[in-house]
Amino acid sequence: MNTNEYMDHTLSVLLVEDDRAACEVIENYVDKCDGITLAGITGNSFEALEMVRQYLPDAVILDLELHHGGGNGLSFLQSLSGLSIGYQPYILVTTNNSSSITYETARKFGADFIMSKHEKDYSGKKAIDFLLMIQETLLANRSLQQQNSAVNASPEEKQRKLTQRIFRELDLVGISRKNVGYQYLADAILITYNKPEANLPAVIAEKYRKSDSSVERAMQNAINRAWRTFPVEELEAHYTAKTHSCRGVPTIMEFVFYYAGLLKTEIKNF
Repeated sequence: MNTNEYMDHTLSVLLVEDDRAACEVIENYVDKCDGITLAGITGNSFEALEMVRQYLPDAVILDLELHHGGGNGLSFLQSLSGLSIGYQPYILVTTNNSSSITYETARKFGADFIMSKHEKDYSGKKAIDFLLMIQETLLANRSLQQQNSAVNASPEEKQRKLTQRIFRELDLVGISRKNVGYQYLADAILITYNKPEANLPAVIAEKYRKSDSSVERAMQNAINRAWRTFPVEELEAHYTAKTHSCRGVPTIMEFVFYYAGLLKTEIKNF
């Protein structure tokens, strides 16, 4: 597999760390780096599992001891294998623990690399630089895992994974999950991916027993709010289609067809 085809792809990272100062160092450094973004930050290992399910990160920076958050890194690793997401995120453990037994257990549960915080030159920046160094191979390996998983997946499982992938994309451009239009947009993208419909709002309205106009209004409002409140640089990084509207905001169909096309391109390139 030629890893060069992945060099322009953004690496999505979940940070599991309960030290706020350490989080800020990594967060500030990521903001200055190209090719990498934080999918989320949490100091709770149980919440981290749900974030993996929702955001499907390419990699996880995992602190083993979460005294100020909740749970611990080893329990996260042990539970991670039970998530049906079609691939295994790359796990970079960062820890103050120096026990060889703990290290061995972490590797047994799926840790890919362990970086001791006791190292003389350790910093959060070093962890990010390490992930950027292996970015191409890491992304290529994820695609290969997903390809192999897709071959054996049932139709229902394929649709579930597609839905999760759509949720991740909506999150990346700031579409709020609290907005009713979030689910309508996700449904519209999935429907268009499978079989484009001439009147999407009507199809979705029938499913949720709403009026066509209320569904259409909710979807456009969700897009409008994201484009009004989300950082411009984040929008430009994750939504690369040209917007033809004079307001600079995608229409429902522009938005939906962009993401349906993005999914088709990804599946085709597996």
